[in-house]
Amino acid sequence: MEVTLLGTGDTTGTPTVGCDCETCRLARDRGLERTRFSVHVENERTGESLLIDASPDFRYQFLRDEVLLPDAAIITHIHFDHLDGLGNVFRLLRHLDVYAADETDPETGKSVAETVDADYHYLDAVTVHPRTPLESFSTCGLEVTLVPVVHPPLVCYGLAVEDPETGAKLSITGDTSYAIPDDSRAVLADPDLLLAEAIVPAHLADKHPIGGRHEGPDGVPRTFGTKHMTREGALALADELAAERTRLVHLAHFYPAEEAFEEPLAVDGERYSL
Repeated sequence: MEVTLLGTGDTTGTPTVGCDCETCRLARDRGLERTRFSVHVENERTGESLLIDASPDFRYQFLRDEVLLPDAAIITHIHFDHLDGLGNVFRLLRHLDVYAADETDPETGKSVAETVDADYHYLDAVTVHPRTPLESFSTCGLEVTLVPVVHPPLVCYGLAVEDPETGAKLSITGDTSYAIPDDSRAVLADPDLLLAEAIVPAHLADKHPIGGRHEGPDGVPRTFGTKHMTREGALALADELAAERTRLVHLAHFYPAEEAFEEPLAVDGERYSL
């Protein structure tokens, strides 16, 4: 499968609109972007493609990276930067299967699937398919498993995508703290490629109103606040999952300029053949 990182940024992206920080200036100077999060997976055997999260930057991302329009999509949670791109399917697609978790969120009283179905009821092309976390399902010739992660106050999911014929595996943490449940970690383990969210470096944790959490043996926080991993947390998780290759995503422009584009921090447009 061919994996394209359409969007590797957080909710504001990098460069951030109206921002003149050194990191945003450097991104502009180098022509680098981190638009809102989205991943494109093409199954070259079947000619089908799967979209993981629908970024508000959908139109721009698809034009820029020249990838196929999706046959199916997965929505990990209902924050706008992962969901609102679905409106772009209007007049572009005759049909789009959208998969999302069926667990009721105590915060909203609805599952992610129910929220997507309600919010995009006007799109005839969209058919929402509720799926139970930790139970695999097939789409685009690939096996997908949604896994619960920790992104309070809303429910959120990571996922594993596997090619049943080649054994290639992509794991995505979703938006989460370091405290991913063990059964979810077991599903995510041993990927050829891990996309792990890492919103800021750990040394910025003291900038958060409640600081950092889940300190490692070295005392370095692996969670920023309550619902995102630090760079160090994401890398620790990658080691624990025995990822063959790791790219850090969902990155904020708060990374200092001297760190913002260093390995293994991803930028938009990266492609990987698994």
